[in-house]
Amino acid sequence: MHTGNSFPMGDIQMGGIPESHSRVQEGPGLIRDAVQEGPGLIRDAEPGRGPNRKIFAGKRKTHWALVIFSVLSLIVSQAVATLLNRYYFDDGGNSRWISTLVQSVGCPILFIPLVFYQGKQASKITPLTPKLVLIYVGLGLLLAGDNLLYSWGISYMPVSTYSLLCSSQLAFNAVFAFILNKQKITPYILNSLVLLTLGAILLAVHSDGDRPKGVNTAKYIVGFICTVAASAIYGLLLPLMQLVFNRVMKKETFAVVLEMQIFTSIVATVVCIVGLFVSGEFRDMKKEAENFTTGKVAYYMTLIWSAIGWQVCSVGGVGLIFLVSSLFSNVISTLALPIVPILSVALFHDRMEALKIISMLLSIWGFVSYIYGGYLDSKPSTDVLTRISVLAESS
Repeated sequence: MHTGNSFPMGDIQMGGIPESHSRVQEGPGLIRDAVQEGPGLIRDAEPGRGPNRKIFAGKRKTHWALVIFSVLSLIVSQAVATLLNRYYFDDGGNSRWISTLVQSVGCPILFIPLVFYQGKQASKITPLTPKLVLIYVGLGLLLAGDNLLYSWGISYMPVSTYSLLCSSQLAFNAVFAFILNKQKITPYILNSLVLLTLGAILLAVHSDGDRPKGVNTAKYIVGFICTVAASAIYGLLLPLMQLVFNRVMKKETFAVVLEMQIFTSIVATVVCIVGLFVSGEFRDMKKEAENFTTGKVAYYMTLIWSAIGWQVCSVGGVGLIFLVSSLFSNVISTLALPIVPILSVALFHDRMEALKIISMLLSIWGFVSYIYGGYLDSKPSTDVLTRISVLAESS
């Protein structure tokens, strides 16, 4: 899950040779062996040591299956859950606490894959030590605050603008990953950050007339600020989880991903339930359901499927943290950007004006920049190839 060398599974080679053998040392026997094994050494030479080397380097089929599953889960469920969240507010929903609650309340369904996985692997749940409990509580409180800010943001903004603005989480994530996880910021990552920041600035400038019904300038500004703040907190959450995986849990199974998501979501759910009762919004649920434009059934189905969608999205995101890196997880989430704005135009009649299209293209460009940087990082070390070539010629 870690970027660069700080990933907890970093000692497992991705089809490459160990660090101690990646350098050709002096000595007749060693030179002879290096020349004889040159083709294999070139093929298996350690990938580039940049932050993306784990993404593209050789892996077991099981690993790639989990990566693909996590990517699809994140992209599809994020798009669906975001659209359902906006649908809730458009059709008569007005409770930010309910909107926040559905983002974490579906966590019990994750016990099903957890029990299945643990039964298959004959493993046990990670012991809940006082230290781990405190970590779960802290991350859960942070998650609840993050979800609440997202709910305030989407309640005051068009879903197309909201989803594009959320791409700023990638920039925040890169900064926090650099501070907490020693993530190397390459020129391609820096390019991505600049492009995403420019996209967010365009959305900030383009605010006139781009609002849902009943939203004035003050509310739009509140929504904008809340969305940016939520993106910053989310950008911090991923490196923090990465840090916990690396230094506290120290496990190499997918089960720890599910455990992390379940327990932090339980804490976030408790916070939301308390907030729902303290604010008095729980008393409005029955009235909301009765006045929902498309009826009671649609109201409850919207909440149920939103809850399921957010959990699938979270497990895909945290899974990519564990399998690849926190930054890669955030980058993959930007793949939903072309999907959500386009669907929002068809479903919610959002206006797709020139500046918004430019912002979307800048976000996609930022994603491509990161992936291309990962491709370059994945190439075998030039130093290794040069040494092998010299040894081959001298033989």
